[in-house]
Amino acid sequence: MPAPPDAESLYVQLGSLVASMPAFRSDRALSMDDRRWLAGAYALIKFVDPSEASEFKDAWDQMNGNNTRQFHEGRARCIGVVLRACAIAELEAPVSAHGAFIPAGSAFDAFAALSKVLSAAKTDALIIDPYMNEKALISFAVLANEQVAVRLLADAQHVKPSLKPAAQAWTAQHGATRPLEAKLAPARSLHDRLIIADGSDVWVLTQSLNAFAARSPASIVRVDQETAALKIAAYGDIWKAAAPL
Repeated sequence: MPAPPDAESLYVQLGSLVASMPAFRSDRALSMDDRRWLAGAYALIKFVDPSEASEFKDAWDQMNGNNTRQFHEGRARCIGVVLRACAIAELEAPVSAHGAFIPAGSAFDAFAALSKVLSAAKTDALIIDPYMNEKALISFAVLANEQVAVRLLADAQHVKPSLKPAAQAWTAQHGATRPLEAKLAPARSLHDRLIIADGSDVWVLTQSLNAFAARSPASIVRVDQETAALKIAAYGDIWKAAAPL
């Protein structure tokens, strides 16, 4: 039997599962991607609570039949087990690793969760969002502390026109007190929404900041160090090659 992951890794992996949860359509058989997700969830839940893993397996089996009502019941049970396991794992993980899972329409919860991430940056906060608009500055970049360099990286094709005047106004008002640099990556080259703090901690956002948790649930999850290193290197190269806004 494999050694159990440490508390932080277990929480991060479960949080990533929540963020990537499939739709589980009842009008077709479970796809290979659905089954991979379910298998990964089962393996992690066993480390949290074996009895919850048994409940999860029973619910998974319920989704395999042709009865639509039973499929929906099984899906709801699976989701409930994963959310409970993630909540338990969060209690065991270091506070610095805690993310947030935000219900739809919870604007203040979204603000508070992003505040915790951005205010923790000591020298640099890189915000990556292909569909960035002025809200990245007005609502979120302001949460970083003074003297922390804020860098914005958006997609040249999908960036909203409101970002540039907002960035210009920000620089005119704050100057060196709140240093800002904004760049555009080549069209369709950004595939993540991230916050990278101090070149070491990477947080994945499941939605764009322009409507974060506005219409559907969203999450912010810190990735493990191995994944973080890969993303920091990749987006460091993209940043260097990106054009000024």
